Amino acid sequence: MGQFGRSACGILCVTGAVLLAGCAAESAGGGDPGYRPLPQGQSCQTIRAELNRMDSRGVPSKIEASQSGRKLSPGDKADVDRYNNLLGQYLGGRCHV
Repeated sequence: MGQFGRSACGILCVTGAVLLAGCAAESAGGGDPGYRPLPQGQSCQTIRAELNRMDSRGVPSKIEASQSGRKLSPGDKADVDRYNNLLGQYLGGRCHV
């Protein structure tokens, strides 16, 4: 291998190492999407209070019914969607930490 071949090989090896290091740094979060700000006017406490009200109305059982394939009324489906949205905000806002 000539001087040019050794130089090219060295450059490729260094480039590969840098790329691998970058990929490793990006995956260090374990798939965590990171913090998402809460919507305007919402706080962790207001979201938790609404989730608690929905829990007392039995929305989690409607979620289970939906996941098992049962048909839901439009009102129940709206409750399930709202609960899932609130839960996403709560977890995304790091309220559980």
